Amino acid sequence: MNSSDQAWWKSSTVYQIYPRSFCDSNGDGIGDIPGITGKLGHLKTLGVDVVWLSPVYQSPNDDNGYDISDYRAIMGEFGSMADFDAMLAGMTERGMALMMDLVVNHTSDEHAWFRQARSSRDNPYHDYYIWQEPVDGREPTNWESAFSGPAWSLNEATGEYYLHMFSPKQPDLNWENPKVRAEVYDLMHFWFKKGVRGFRMDVINLISKPWRADGSLPDAPVVQRGFLQPAFEMVKHGPRFVEFMREMRREVLDHYDSITVGESPCATVEEAAEITHPGTGALNMVFQFEHMDLDSQPGKGKWALKALHLPDLKASLSRWQNGLHGRGWNSLYWNNHDQPRIVSRLGDDGPQYRERSAKMLATCLHLMQGTPYIYQGEELGMTNVAWPDIAHYQDIETRNMYRVATQEKGQSPDKVLRSIHAKGRDNARTPMQWTAQAHGGFTTGTPWLAVNKNHDHINAEAALDQPDSVFHHYRQLLALRKQWPVLVHGRYTLLLPAHPHVFAYLRSDEQHSVVVLCNFSGQFQRLPLTELPDLRAAIPLIGNLPFEEWPMAPDTLASWEARAYRLPHTPA
Repeated sequence: MNSSDQAWWKSSTVYQIYPRSFCDSNGDGIGDIPGITGKLGHLKTLGVDVVWLSPVYQSPNDDNGYDISDYRAIMGEFGSMADFDAMLAGMTERGMALMMDLVVNHTSDEHAWFRQARSSRDNPYHDYYIWQEPVDGREPTNWESAFSGPAWSLNEATGEYYLHMFSPKQPDLNWENPKVRAEVYDLMHFWFKKGVRGFRMDVINLISKPWRADGSLPDAPVVQRGFLQPAFEMVKHGPRFVEFMREMRREVLDHYDSITVGESPCATVEEAAEITHPGTGALNMVFQFEHMDLDSQPGKGKWALKALHLPDLKASLSRWQNGLHGRGWNSLYWNNHDQPRIVSRLGDDGPQYRERSAKMLATCLHLMQGTPYIYQGEELGMTNVAWPDIAHYQDIETRNMYRVATQEKGQSPDKVLRSIHAKGRDNARTPMQWTAQAHGGFTTGTPWLAVNKNHDHINAEAALDQPDSVFHHYRQLLALRKQWPVLVHGRYTLLLPAHPHVFAYLRSDEQHSVVVLCNFSGQFQRLPLTELPDLRAAIPLIGNLPFEEWPMAPDTLASWEARAYRLPHTPA
């Protein structure tokens, strides 16, 4: 791992591809690897440095590839290993690195290890997974899985329960077993030797479970009536997590100039600093979700909606900016395959302000410290969908939540669908919108998930032809980070912390200062200039309105406007 402040991944931008929804080359309605290869020019034009590929391994697809049955094989519907090699060669030719998804908190229940493990207690693979005896004839703890229902399932053949933090078809691996860890390191070497440059590690901070001295696991406490503490909170950053990750660094990561990011549900700033410290940590950066939980009611899960209070978002992002500066590193993201579309979530996806608010949100994020991530379609300002009934949805989390909410808790389908329209994962998984043609140019067949009907005007072909499109704004942001090191390495200072609608901050180093002003509302906002740096001689750097309009209202931000200025003086 490169511990230098000039590590290449700090000034890079990552683009996430969800292969099933990116581009279908053979008309079967499912995105595939040759489809990705055919669209690498789009990524090169955008200016990204790294591609993060969501899982393409062999999988029964209970959780869209995050349930892996063979870590060294390519899922047939995505193509072959030869297709993968051709795609990787195409990325390398264009100067882009490939980051794979490493899913090793759990496997598929159809993985050869688990097929063996569940057959008998004496099987050599039995200890690859986590087993507990029934307690009073039922599950050993009260933990709830992320996909609804108990986190334990009974294995009839052995009379034990096995742990699955997600679907019953995703049994958790037992990282206490050194053979499991050796298997993981071996498969990582396999992909590195193929030319892969790094890994995004799925829910990696859940791998160390909170074992008691007697070999049992504790119950989750009740935080309020009807709501248990999430099992993630019980498991995250467990007692041996850092030990396991430092071992991974010694055994694998130190042997390659890699890029690594650990998905870390419920992580704190201090935990992130520990795992990403350049000297004593193990990973380059984390994905954390604190800012993604601010439009949900505390303690009630993501589906319990509430309006975002902008000072909460500013406080959260600023805590991470300042907490990791000089001692760790963070990823910057608004979207991924698990999150709704940000322009629908925090912007305005109506026709008047969709593009402007998408550009504002991009500006606010990309000028902070950290490695930015762009999720496919984000650079086009793609939006959420609002299908009229549950039959249209494919996501296991969404379908399970709907069933529990309507059948077991008696909630009205309309109310539950409102939450799904706002937060459901299929919002991010509708196919990429390439053209205005049928199915958005994603496939010549029937897409596995319906294409958003607004593809007739929101698509890549139109965006590339429009000089002031969201796409070209992203291009400018990526280029600015290459041009101005202050945007990568500079200090971050929050301005106007209590302002209900304006997100303002300063980036500064020994040579330069940049002021960023973002209006998170559909109304004009007067700027309290006495609380900001002197902008009278500031030089426009980037904005989502034409530069020539800036002097017309120097003390005002228009609806959803973003501006960044370079200050003319050298900071003291």
